[in-house]
Amino acid sequence: MHRSVVLLAHSIRSLWNVGSFFRTCDAFRVEKIVLTGYTATPPRREISKTALGAEKTVPWEQAADPKAVIAKLKKRGFTIIALEQARGAVDLKDYDPPSRICLIVGHEVLGVPKELLKLCDSVVHIPMHGKKESLNVSVAAGIALHHLRSFSGHR
Repeated sequence: MHRSVVLLAHSIRSLWNVGSFFRTCDAFRVEKIVLTGYTATPPRREISKTALGAEKTVPWEQAADPKAVIAKLKKRGFTIIALEQARGAVDLKDYDPPSRICLIVGHEVLGVPKELLKLCDSVVHIPMHGKKESLNVSVAAGIALHHLRSFSGHR
């Protein structure tokens, strides 16, 4: 099944995480990255250092209002999911993604804001088995994008 995937990165502090998003999105053929809030945009040396050129090949846009982006994607038939440790979140391995999906990742410490979580169709999480409660946001996005891209369930 062809799956269309968009990554929305909201208020990411680290330029190196932004660069990592580009490189990871290239690997998993993400349709577009949408950078919202105060997430930095290319061209920046720090982004280029980790993106290794993917910031020039992966389509991206900057948007001031993530809510407007979400509304536009919903009109285009996208299902909106957040990657977040939240009450009621579905284990990522149990999530059966639809053909058009937008994955939202948020601030490295604060996560995806509640007002954006309310706009999501689902919230997924990656179970943690060690002492830490979460992964680096770019690592977590990579794990989630791998699942979304490679899942071949019956839909």
